[in-house]
Amino acid sequence: MSETGPSSPSGAGTQPDDADRPRGPQRRAVLIAGLAATSMPRVGLAAAGAPPSPKSQRPQEGDRFVHVAGDKAGRAVHFDDLPIGGPQVLAWPVEPQTETVRDGSRLNQVLLVRLDPAELDEETRARAADGVVAYAATCSHAQCPVTGWRAEEKLFHCSCHQSEYDPRHAAKVVGGPAPRPLPALPLRQEDGALVAAGTFIGRVGNRPA
Repeated sequence: MSETGPSSPSGAGTQPDDADRPRGPQRRAVLIAGLAATSMPRVGLAAAGAPPSPKSQRPQEGDRFVHVAGDKAGRAVHFDDLPIGGPQVLAWPVEPQTETVRDGSRLNQVLLVRLDPAELDEETRARAADGVVAYAATCSHAQCPVTGWRAEEKLFHCSCHQSEYDPRHAAKVVGGPAPRPLPALPLRQEDGALVAAGTFIGRVGNRPA
């Protein structure tokens, strides 16, 4: 009898195993399902733990600044752009090595205002650079941009719900419904340029610090 016939010992030993194995499209479906089960959690974990892109990161130590709007939009902010006594300038932080503008989130915007150093309280003066102080530009009430300036009182003004902040005293709330001061951003001078000396002190926006 032929060795490949149905009574062959080798044939008898392999037929049950082969019959249990999925074939063709069925086998491919099983393989795909198995791969999905093992790879999807890893992809999810990688995405959840991925750091924000440089454009979306909040200001970092060493960042410089460019104008957000106006005829100087995208150009570096210089001391001469900041008149003593205000108003403030709205700026984006810039990563210095790659010159990446961190404009991936509106919460990254910074208010820069130049004041008489003698008017600053001790805490604020310690974070200033030649009288220039920096704060997050997002209101802590409803996350509107804080673009108004009350020149006589030297206060930041949010036109959405009339919140006001005093930049001479750590941007404390002096009017309106805002629950917290604007987070400060320490500054320093470096080769005559304004440079972030740290990160925001506190959480930006209306989330708890």
